[in-house]
Amino acid sequence: NPYSTVAQAELTLGIMDAAVDAERVVLVGHSAGGAVALLTALNEPERFDALILVSPAVYQSGGPPAAFGPLLRSPQLRRLGPLLVRQIREWGLTFARTAWHDPSQITPEVWEGYQKPLQAHHWDRALWEFTAAPRTTNLPARLDEVRLPTLVITGDNDRVVAAELSARLADELPDARLVVIERCGHVPHEECPEEFLAAVRAFLGDLAAGE
Repeated sequence: NPYSTVAQAELTLGIMDAAVDAERVVLVGHSAGGAVALLTALNEPERFDALILVSPAVYQSGGPPAAFGPLLRSPQLRRLGPLLVRQIREWGLTFARTAWHDPSQITPEVWEGYQKPLQAHHWDRALWEFTAAPRTTNLPARLDEVRLPTLVITGDNDRVVAAELSARLADELPDARLVVIERCGHVPHEECPEEFLAAVRAFLGDLAAGE
């Protein structure tokens, strides 16, 4: 399954091999992508200068319990699963509102952007495979292995990955800085871009200065 956390970390490195021509690389991961970024950095830490983890889902996988894995990957559900996930067309906006501190900022243009992936061929099959993919990586037990400077950013009103979990992650990583953006939700890079970019620029500036 190419949507497991392990497979996504391998794909990230493969994309870098094929497309990234840079001497200094800072890896950024949001939500479930935060877990992917951490695992990628653990696999080949020498390829990165730092990590930026945005509302990272490290202590909660977001996927189904491991015990349900065989059922989700059964032939029957592999046929029915894509039909089930198509319901995202109806409940997706409700979930998107949960991800924002102030849902009134979700403009028609923003919602159109969220819907674009649903125009891809076989998007429903891909979403189901992602739902059924195993995400067991035991990352919390390996945090002391992460030696890269890390910036953890969260919104104080993150209702998807609680801000307390981001604070815990920053505390348990050996070299991490925490930035909590006020009146912001799970997507600070979208909802609070000025504050988000200010935090990123300050972190990168200190990194360049060797602080």
